[in-house]
This record gives sequence, structure tokens and C-alpha cells, in this order.
Amino acid sequence: MKVLMLSWEYTPHIVGGLGKHVVEIVPELIADGVEVHLVVPNFGEGAYNEPLPLPDGTPAQNGSQIYRINPSLARGGDFFTNTWHDNIEVEGFCAHLVRHLGGVDLIHNHDWLSGFAAVALKHIFNLPLLTTIHATEMGRNRGNLYGELQRAIHMAEWWLTYESWRIITCSQYMKWEAETYFGVPSEKIDVIPNGVDTRRFDALRGQDLSDFRAGFASPEQPIVYYVGRMVPEKGLSVIIEAAPLVLREWPGVKFILAGGGGYANDLRAKAHALGVGDSILFPGRVSDEVRDGLFMVADVAVFPSLYEPFGIVALEAMAAGTPVVVSDVGGLSEVVDLHETGIKVYPDDPASLAWGILHTLKHPEWSQARARNAERVVRSQYSWSLIADLTVETYGKVAEAAKAGDWAYKE
Repeated sequence: MKVLMLSWEYTPHIVGGLGKHVVEIVPELIADGVEVHLVVPNFGEGAYNEPLPLPDGTPAQNGSQIYRINPSLARGGDFFTNTWHDNIEVEGFCAHLVRHLGGVDLIHNHDWLSGFAAVALKHIFNLPLLTTIHATEMGRNRGNLYGELQRAIHMAEWWLTYESWRIITCSQYMKWEAETYFGVPSEKIDVIPNGVDTRRFDALRGQDLSDFRAGFASPEQPIVYYVGRMVPEKGLSVIIEAAPLVLREWPGVKFILAGGGGYANDLRAKAHALGVGDSILFPGRVSDEVRDGLFMVADVAVFPSLYEPFGIVALEAMAAGTPVVVSDVGGLSEVVDLHETGIKVYPDDPASLAWGILHTLKHPEWSQARARNAERVVRSQYSWSLIADLTVETYGKVAEAAKAGDWAYKE
């Protein structure tokens, strides 16, 4: 099967879960025999055209390629307008690419950012369009749309789901969002979760990481670890507000909040205002090696999101064998089984988060038992090879239905 895939993120330009998803699933799709032609914007890094990798990192031999397209020269407007202009460049390149390839079986698009080009190509070539929805503008704003930009993005998302033959969501919660916010029929949606590559953590097991840990905390200090985007929806202010409650009972705790973004300045100021600035470290955006090392040495990983379509970072913590505390929202509620694979706390509630952290630290036997359960679940249910298999099944459904020649949707 030959697939044209459109994404706004791919290494080295990864912002969030969308980019991680594409980077991890593409090699497994190729291993399943899919010929993937991935088109992404070029943000100044990476080769313009190169073979995509197999799971072992070697170049694919079945023709799978990545193509990085330069941004439009017409840039200069707001974010939505610039994205639309960039889509025109992507559309033009992809039209030549599809003809050069002698056609493709379907288009697999990720989120609205490349949706304009995806819909246009669908109509130009009469190709079935499959879209993975990773998040929604309405969800990010907790059911509200406050400005023209947000309303424009929401309408672009609605239009994309309407034009798509099928939709993939990463959780039952995101399926609910697609049904509720866009009116997508339930039977048009396949729920396929995100995954995690456990090999990253297997390579670190048995290594002496004490010197690495010493660069962040003293041996007697428990580490509470967050990694991800520094944005309000991730509940980072809840961590700051929970810190004084935790430190009141356990003064030596060290909080490490890793990730890029200007919001870290606001969080740092808030921490100092609450008198806990010395106990919270903001290392900024860290390398993959440092990120994974911190998972391995942390005593608890916390993800108190206010909105979370899935929560790949929680899976990463579970794969590393790190006890997790997450807010009971969105996809996190589905990933973590309360008291079996982690602790779930009330969202936007510093006291509840502080309780979850302290319970984890005070009861290491229970915490490690949950962590062992979580690691087993991750390995059995969230491998990227399994997720790729499920995605290929959806490809088959879409391609076979399209070949039947009836472009009215049928189950």
C-alpha cells in the first residue's frame, strides 16, 4: 500500500504529541509493508528529501521518503493565515509528487495544520482522506472559543473531519470530542492509542545513574519530575501551587519541570512568590537522553493536565518504571488505572496533587507495585508495532471502500 502522509511536525521539529506519534509510527508502518511518503514543512533543519527509517534506524528500502517543503513566501499574516499559505506550497508539491509516484492509495493527514492541502489533494485526485485528530481547539480551551483565531481553527477542524473518509482518535475521550464538537458519526471513528518505545529505557536499566542524578538533586532528595510543553493546559501552575504543601511535610523534595516555552518565566516567578523557588528546577528543553535519564532516576512523575487528549509522557514514565500521578482528565484517565498502574487526582486541585505526590513518596512499596503493573501494561498494550498494525487495518478499510467506487460513507 502506498500512502501520502501530511504532518506539521517531524524530527527535529517536534512540539508535542503529534510529532512524537508520527516519528514513532512511521517506521513501524514501513515494517508492515506500507510505502510512506511523508510531507512536512521545512523549518530550517533536516534534509529536504531522504529515505524514512525502519524501526532499527536503517533507511527504508521500499521507496518510503520524507520531503520537507519550504514555507510560503507570502508569510506575514497571523498564524492561521500563514498556515493557509504554507498549505498552498504543500499542496503544489504533493500534486507533483502524486503524479510522479503514479498515484497513491490514500492520504493520511494529521490535524488541521496540514488539512487545507489534504482536502484539496483529495478532490484533485479523487483520493480517500484519513485524518488523525490529536487535539482540538475547543478542547484546549475547555469547551470555549474566545477569539477569531480560535474560531477559525475550530471551523478548519470541523471542515477537515467532514471531508475525511474516516477519523482516527487516540482515546475514547477524543472520540467524544470529535462526535460532540464536530458532529462526526461514531461509526466513522477508529480509536487507536498512542504508544511508547520501551527500548529507550531498556538500554538504561542496570546502568549506574547516580552521577547523572547528582547533577539535579542530592542523594537524599526525592525527585518529582514533569517533562513536556510549558503551556497552561498542562497544569504546571497546579504543580507550583502544590509544591508548598508537599514541602511542608517533606522539605527535601526537588521538583524538576523540564520543557521549553516562555510560560516557564511566569511559573518561575510564581514559585519565588510562594517561597519555593529554590526547590524547583527549570532546566528548559532537555535532550532525549536527559529526558529519559530523569525518568529513570525520578521518584515520581507528575502530569496534572487540565486538558489532555492522550498523554504520551505518562506512557513514557510507565515504561521507565517510574510511579505516576496524573489528573483524572481526558486520555490520562484511560491510560492510568487508579491504584493499579498509578494515582489519579482531581484536576486543577493543588491539594489533591500534593496528596498524590506524598502518598507515592511515603509508600514506596505500593508505588513500586503500581509501577511494575504499569510497565507490564505498556509493553502488552502500547507498543508502536501493535498500533501500526491497527492503523494498517484502518488503511485497508478505507482503501477497499474507496475501490468500491461509492464515495458516500458506508460502514
